[in-house]
Amino acid sequence: MKYLEDVLLAPVISEKSYDRISESNSYTFFVDPKTDKPQIKKAVEQMFGVSVLRVNTMYRKGKKKRFGYIYGQQSTKKIAIVTLPEGETIEAFGV
Repeated sequence: MKYLEDVLLAPVISEKSYDRISESNSYTFFVDPKTDKPQIKKAVEQMFGVSVLRVNTMYRKGKKKRFGYIYGQQSTKKIAIVTLPEGETIEAFGV
């Protein structure tokens, strides 16, 4: 078992993620690529003191970028969308 801080890396701050919060009470996090859904659920429940209904995960492929005359690629990231029941919120997002 990993430490809870190693599972959830950072919240995703974007317009789309804030729309998900207001529409379906779903919060978006960057997570470690090696974690699975039960580990993500347990980490969110223990860190924020909420109950989790559902966890969906996806990979965001890194974009190809040009760094001067060298072509490179940004790293691929794993994203978790955590859905909470009505009435529960995560205060870290400030919504």
